[in-house]
Amino acid sequence: MSADRDLIERFLEMLRAETGAAANTIAAYGTDLRLASEALGGDLAGAGRAEIERLAGGWGELARATVARKSSALRRFFAFLAEEGHRADDPGAALPRPGAARRLPKILSTGDVDAMFAAIAERQARVPPDPLDLRLAALIELLYGSGLRATELVSLPRNAIHPDRPFLILKGKGGRERLVPISDRARAAVALWRGQVPPDSPWLFPSGKKHLTRVRLYQIVRALAAMAGIPPERASPHVLRHAFATHLLEGGADLRALQAMLGHADIATTEIYT
Repeated sequence: MSADRDLIERFLEMLRAETGAAANTIAAYGTDLRLASEALGGDLAGAGRAEIERLAGGWGELARATVARKSSALRRFFAFLAEEGHRADDPGAALPRPGAARRLPKILSTGDVDAMFAAIAERQARVPPDPLDLRLAALIELLYGSGLRATELVSLPRNAIHPDRPFLILKGKGGRERLVPISDRARAAVALWRGQVPPDSPWLFPSGKKHLTRVRLYQIVRALAAMAGIPPERASPHVLRHAFATHLLEGGADLRALQAMLGHADIATTEIYT
């Protein structure tokens, strides 16, 4: 139950930070997921398609709106687990979604991204420079240039990125490793920012004694979007990761190569961008 509890809380934190979902919706999702976990002996996160179908089969006496909400909570939870690399499949596909097609993720256009980088450059040109603008540049270069997950980005060790190495090795669930490309611009931005990081910090993006939080990263991205003239509700770390994927495919990138870069265990998770 402990593993489920931690993953459910991380999922709810993501909803609060990145989707703008109503507080009562998030609370209801939390209740639905905890009840589902209890029904499955504390292993909702590891449940298979057959178990999810049996779970949903017990909803027959519930109101249609309640069934729709429970189904939505589970689908979104399993999609989150797949996106974050905690599962190789998505059993939420076993849950019906009448009349609804799977939606493409929200993305930013290349023009939007250019506007965000222009806003960063304008801030960096100020005299005297603000160290937080160096951090901003490093964060956005890594989000858009490498497609890192928000959790991966904020928890990067101080020396994770080497100035002479055009890739980063990340370890996922089960010890799976993946190579993530790090552009020259990103490495240069990180090098400038690292000079501002306290020498005793183990984190590349510290915040007090810990690292920058996912919620704070979300706030930073939204603030940058506003500076760039983009409606803040259209931007988030997750949306920048989606932009990385979509723009690479539009440029002719191979789907399998993109799957590896994003850390998707199942190619179906990557195919949503096609």
